[in-house]
Amino acid sequence: MRTIQWLTCALLLAFVAPLFAEPGHIIRPSDLMEEPYRDAASLVELKAGDSVEIIKRKGGWLKVEAAGQTGWVRMSKIRKGKAAEKPTSGNEAKGVLDLASGRSGTGNVVSATGVRGLSEAELKEAKFSASEMDKLESFTVSGQQAARFAQAEKLVAKELEFIPAAER
Repeated sequence: MRTIQWLTCALLLAFVAPLFAEPGHIIRPSDLMEEPYRDAASLVELKAGDSVEIIKRKGGWLKVEAAGQTGWVRMSKIRKGKAAEKPTSGNEAKGVLDLASGRSGTGNVVSATGVRGLSEAELKEAKFSASEMDKLESFTVSGQQAARFAQAEKLVAKELEFIPAAER
């Protein structure tokens, strides 16, 4: 009897779980990977704007359903919500707080996905600020603007030699 109950629960979860998938969209071109690792096999290439259904998260990866297939995409390449939706303070702040480490290859190397210099407590206390985001975005310049500035200020590109890592 217990086996039948467990089997029924497993089947129910298999059919109900997709109902709780969260919509999202690709913000930068990315491959849909077979497993949540950078060196996993690519299933299909996803383009910016493609819709996905976010199923679950594992480290810095999101399991998604896209292009008729299920696979994994780095969470930095996805924004929650539909492509036409303007980000809200809730989903933007959650995106920042969701940043995490993840395996990046076969060597079990762990790498940060974007937050440095903040403690765990500071990250937990973080709040979204639309005015600060607007201020940040006001500093954005195009490649042409940057090139004009460099030319006007007579900035010259210089090649630097590799700086060896300090020995420990």
